[in-house]
Amino acid sequence: MVKLRLKRCGRKQRATIVAIDVRSRREGKDLRKVGFYDPMKNQTYLNVPAILYFLERGAQPTGTVHNLLKKAEVFKELSSNQTKFN
Repeated sequence: MVKLRLKRCGRKQRATIVAIDVRSRREGKDLRKVGFYDPMKNQTYLNVPAILYFLERGAQPTGTVHNLLKKAEVFKELSSNQTKFN
C-alpha cells in the first residue's frame, strides 16, 4: 500500500510530501516526491497531477497531508477527474 506523507529533509522545519510504501521508514526511499511544505512561511507547493495519479490508484494520505490537500482543493479535482472516466 502507498501513502502520501511528509518526509523531513533539508533545513529545519522543512518537509517534502512524498509517495512512499507503507513498510518504509519515514526517511526511507520514496517512490516519488509530489510537493513540499514550509510551515514557517506557510508555503505549499503541490505537483497536483502526480498527487491525483497516486490518489486514483488508492494511495492514502496521512492526516497532515490530507489537511494540506483539502486546503488546496485537490479532492475537488479528484472527484471531477473520476466523473470524466465513468
